[in-house]
Amino acid sequence: MTLERKPHDLSPIAPVVRDGEAILHEARALMTRRVAEPSRRAFLTRTLSLGGVALLSGCSLDDNASVESALDKISRWNDRVQAALFRQGVLAPTFPASSITRPFPFNAFYSMDEAPVVEEADYQLELSGLIADKAPWRLDALRNFASPRAAEQITRHVCVEGWSAIGRWGGVTFSDFLRRIGADTTARYVGFKCADDYYTSIDMPTALHPQTLLALTYDGQTLPREYGFPMKLRIPTKLGYKNPKHIRAIFVTNTYPGGYWEDQGYNWFGGS
Repeated sequence: MTLERKPHDLSPIAPVVRDGEAILHEARALMTRRVAEPSRRAFLTRTLSLGGVALLSGCSLDDNASVESALDKISRWNDRVQAALFRQGVLAPTFPASSITRPFPFNAFYSMDEAPVVEEADYQLELSGLIADKAPWRLDALRNFASPRAAEQITRHVCVEGWSAIGRWGGVTFSDFLRRIGADTTARYVGFKCADDYYTSIDMPTALHPQTLLALTYDGQTLPREYGFPMKLRIPTKLGYKNPKHIRAIFVTNTYPGGYWEDQGYNWFGGS
């Protein structure tokens, strides 16, 4: 993503007044981004009305607070629908090496020059929450663990802003790592904290998906700084903002953890 970090502003902000068309436009946009199958998406966006917004959300639309509540409830409803439709056996498309986008675009809420510098000698992956073995992992130990279980994929990264690119990531299947550390795979969420102050979380079924990858390399080389060194989570079944980079901590929990963009209104499930 190339979205900018939102500054904290404590000055009074005039309320935004939405008319009926504006409410419908935002609700339809939410559905368009979240419903992948074209015919269902077209049906929902064409037939959604103000009454439908109120019905889906259980909110009246009398003031801005109720409109925000309605749109938030539709967003949460979309999360539940996507989670119900998600299947671990359904794989994202893969591509030949000739399809790789070169150069693969840099995407973050900061410029490339501002990407965090993580020193390999000092790096330790912290583990917490519902995990049996919480011992930290150094990068060489992660590489040694990944080496006999090496996994690689050439998949499409889809950004919420509307662009996509195909890249080649290598590492170890995340489910292998979760089982190695004794993570409670019956828990609801896996959360991530990153060296660039980003944070996000995913559902456990996605964490265990066979294509969800703890990525240590890009295009056959050590993962470069601009793509998330020392590691990122590559999830081809989700939008780009659900693929954390520069990961420094992983935790497993049953308490909803939110996320950097999700806490600012983005859908939490974030399926592509």
